[in-house]
Amino acid sequence: MNRAEVTEQIIEAKIRKGIRWADVADELGASKEWVTTACLGQMTLSADQAKKIARIFDLPRTAVAVLQTPPVRGQSEAAMASDPLIYRLREIVAVYGPTIKELIHEEFGDGIMSAIDFQLTLNRREDPKGDRVEIVLNGKYLPFPGA
Repeated sequence: MNRAEVTEQIIEAKIRKGIRWADVADELGASKEWVTTACLGQMTLSADQAKKIARIFDLPRTAVAVLQTPPVRGQSEAAMASDPLIYRLREIVAVYGPTIKELIHEEFGDGIMSAIDFQLTLNRREDPKGDRVEIVLNGKYLPFPGA
């Protein structure tokens, strides 16, 4: 059993059982964003977290070990290019990335926003013109050496 097979089983069980990511997050005591990322195969779970996930999604015992192994992070280029939502997120970064970089450098100096010490928050915001998706990317600033 590999990471992709475990992810497929999680998605199948989520649909079959009508599970919401926020409910899984409550069970694990973590954010819905992190738990979803982990269940989709992009984070390493602790032994306790992996056991809880296996119980929630009725996974085989072998999945517990798989969930504790470091993943290959990132998605295939083909999948990213063909999914409309992921494509739009890439488009947003392509358009606004240079602005974000410029403003980070102006505010903090020469450096980066870390994706290791990182938090993602996604919220739904009601709006009379149509509900809005609010995405907050919260990363630690790391200066480049010598900067």
